[in-house]
Amino acid sequence: MHRIVVRQIIPYNPKLKELARNLRNTSSLPEVKLWKILKGKQQLGFDFHRQKPLLDFIADFYCHELLLIIEVDGVQHFLQNQTERDDKKQLSLEAYGLLTYRISASRILDSFEEVAMEVSKLVEHRKLELNL
Repeated sequence: MHRIVVRQIIPYNPKLKELARNLRNTSSLPEVKLWKILKGKQQLGFDFHRQKPLLDFIADFYCHELLLIIEVDGVQHFLQNQTERDDKKQLSLEAYGLLTYRISASRILDSFEEVAMEVSKLVEHRKLELNL
């Protein structure tokens, strides 16, 4: 028996499309490494998108089926102004039922295998949580 999932449409600012495209073309090494395990439905059959415009923000990685965002936080994310923007982004997206999972860029580079297992567990947990 297949479960029918109604896809929630999350609005986005069309002005962000070009910026998202540029971000996809200039991804950081941690983003590229993480994308290698997320692309092509490699995570338990779920489709992830990278640099996806949502509301007035761009999510690093987004899976609409799991209502899941994965953010890669580089050094710039620890600056005061950026931390406030990240918090606003997360709260705004959570209002749509999205879960945001943050991973530091340095952890991806230093402990990639551990991060890969963590992401796999996260996807499995989210799948169970949403009864998919």
